[in-house]
Amino acid sequence: MTEPLAPGATIGILGGGQLGRMLSVAAARLGFRTCIFEPGGDCPASHVANNHFRSEYEDADALRDFAAAADVITYEFENIPTSALDILEPLKPVRPGRNALRVSQDRLVEKAFLTDLGLATAPFAAVDDAVDLAQSIDEIGLPAILKTRRFGYDGKGQARLRAPGDAEGALAAMQGASAIYEGFIEFSHEVSVIAARGLGGDVACFDPGENVHEGGILRTTTVPARLGAAQRADAVLLAAKILNKLDYVGVMGVELFVTPGGLIVNEIAPRVHNSGHWTQNGCAVDQFEQHIRAVAGWPLADGARHSNVVMENLIGDDMDRVPALAREGNAALHLYGKAEVKPGRKMGHVNRVTGPA
Repeated sequence: MTEPLAPGATIGILGGGQLGRMLSVAAARLGFRTCIFEPGGDCPASHVANNHFRSEYEDADALRDFAAAADVITYEFENIPTSALDILEPLKPVRPGRNALRVSQDRLVEKAFLTDLGLATAPFAAVDDAVDLAQSIDEIGLPAILKTRRFGYDGKGQARLRAPGDAEGALAAMQGASAIYEGFIEFSHEVSVIAARGLGGDVACFDPGENVHEGGILRTTTVPARLGAAQRADAVLLAAKILNKLDYVGVMGVELFVTPGGLIVNEIAPRVHNSGHWTQNGCAVDQFEQHIRAVAGWPLADGARHSNVVMENLIGDDMDRVPALAREGNAALHLYGKAEVKPGRKMGHVNRVTGPA
């Protein structure tokens, strides 16, 4: 294990969105500097980071300059080009490592990884053409969801199939991209575990949160989730199993379906996660500080929750509600500084503290 970073060191963050913004704020609280690498200008993280390397991920010289400015490199999104990692990895530690990205960047690889670990997932099959899709419908059944294997988020790159007649339209929606067919799971609700693993292999998990989605986008996360003691323990143990198998360093989000037959893994995200935003007002150390601690080689916090919280995403025109939200006594606003309001765009979130844990 390498020596922990001292305050004053610089943490490089690939990506400049709201997660990078909140990571930068957490790093600053611990005395670290941050630099971000982000092609776009006036991005949320650029408002709070010490330096912004604005260039494309194909710019090898800019990547080398970014690495030279950082003591360790992390990321706020998982679709980082492998060519960029080829340049960065020999220069500075990249945490979490490449294997976590390899698994999470491709939904088919991710499902295979999870099932190889002995974890339950939805039934799935690879789909590259109409023949594959017809075979998947025959073997797995309907209803189901067809998803692009790569680059999907917030419901994008997905098409639902309810009847055989939906096949042609669903395949067309993939626009030629390789896809994965996932059988529909009957579940009562979805929960997620925000888990962290340190450089020394220590693991700490936050309490599972219960998620509600609208239009494919997370709307609320509530803690505590509706889980029995055994379910809660199972959720934490399976998250730890994933982290350890990947030799992971940092925070990960693990989304789970709650079913009568047990917990089924929906997907993993190798980064801080939207469903963990409640930790900012429910715990002494939130998911962002926990991630910074992990990648910097510091001890992890235990993730204990002192309050019950409901996190609500502020999406698009929800920004019109900000003045009213600011008057709520138990509501903590977290706005991302995005210049333009768009439908479906996450503009911020509000954490409502609903009582002591």
